[in-house]
Amino acid sequence: MQIGALKTIKIYKLFVSPLLHPSCRYIPSCSTYAHEAILRHGPFKGTYLSVKRILRCHPFHAGGYDPVPE
Repeated sequence: MQIGALKTIKIYKLFVSPLLHPSCRYIPSCSTYAHEAILRHGPFKGTYLSVKRILRCHPFHAGGYDPVPE
């Protein structure tokens, strides 16, 4: 499951992300955050952290530096 999630993120970064204009409010980008979260915490908690991060991505949130928690 972890490998599938990481491959999905890699496909997104290679084929979808270049077609979109850069609009990430966070450092690291959400896809990089998701990749690191899944590697560090496994597929379930990593996906949970990634979804929480994506839900915070809106015009009313300042964004900025937001690393994956330990």
